[in-house]
Amino acid sequence: MSSKKLIDSIKNKGKNLEAEMSFFEHLEVLRWHLIRSVIAIAVFAILAFAYNDFIINQVILGPKRLDFWTYRMMCKLGEVLSLDELCVKRIPFNLISTELTSQFMLQINSSLLTALVLGFPYLLFEIWLFVKPALTEVERKSAQGFIFYASALFLIGALFGYYIVVPLSINFLANVDLSVEINNQITIDNYLSTIATLTIGCGVVFLLPIIIFILSKLGLMTPAFLRASRRYATVIILVLAAVITPSADVITMLTVAAPMFILYEVSIMVSARVHKRKEQREKEFYNTK
Repeated sequence: MSSKKLIDSIKNKGKNLEAEMSFFEHLEVLRWHLIRSVIAIAVFAILAFAYNDFIINQVILGPKRLDFWTYRMMCKLGEVLSLDELCVKRIPFNLISTELTSQFMLQINSSLLTALVLGFPYLLFEIWLFVKPALTEVERKSAQGFIFYASALFLIGALFGYYIVVPLSINFLANVDLSVEINNQITIDNYLSTIATLTIGCGVVFLLPIIIFILSKLGLMTPAFLRASRRYATVIILVLAAVITPSADVITMLTVAAPMFILYEVSIMVSARVHKRKEQREKEFYNTK
């Protein structure tokens, strides 16, 4: 009896050791995914640094100039609708550098942010490579196009944030005039932080259908729950839009909230499609038995 216990103990210890080795092997795989991701971001950052003059003067400082694309379109729309107030005629603030290292850090931070946006599809690719071995064949097929759709949604969201939310927020905040004694002198750090938060924040928000798709696949989300939660979703979206937009301008907040409402409805359709396919597979399974 004791010999059997000894053998069982050795077997259990072997299983535990094998499980531990498997865990450390997974950590090793994850480490290499992280290393490759960091290298990719570093490469994009070096490329962005090489074209830093264009990125700073045309991209970062673009929304500060009156000839920015969004302001020109607003002026044209104002002419068509006979609403002269739509045309942006002044953006009264100056950018200042308050620290010796501010302009150098602007170069570094703008390069890293550009690298993060450009390298987002590759980061998704590395995530997919790490998760893929744990998926079944059916799950792999159903997740085809994940990188493309997630990258496309993020890019659309980032463009929406940069060309719509950023200029509307800058125009509103810059023209808030409480007293003639107050001049708007904005630090370049604060200016870059505002643009980055709005642009990347909108990009992340536009990933909502992908998140709902994953949760629906895991059985954690259903279309019935999403439809029943529309009221709460409306409140959450409005609060989120208010957080994303640094201004108290209602028009800007509703401009941000509008695509989020559309994305929520798209998410319901995505969840309904996943739920329908799951029900069909269950019927096929029981019919074959």
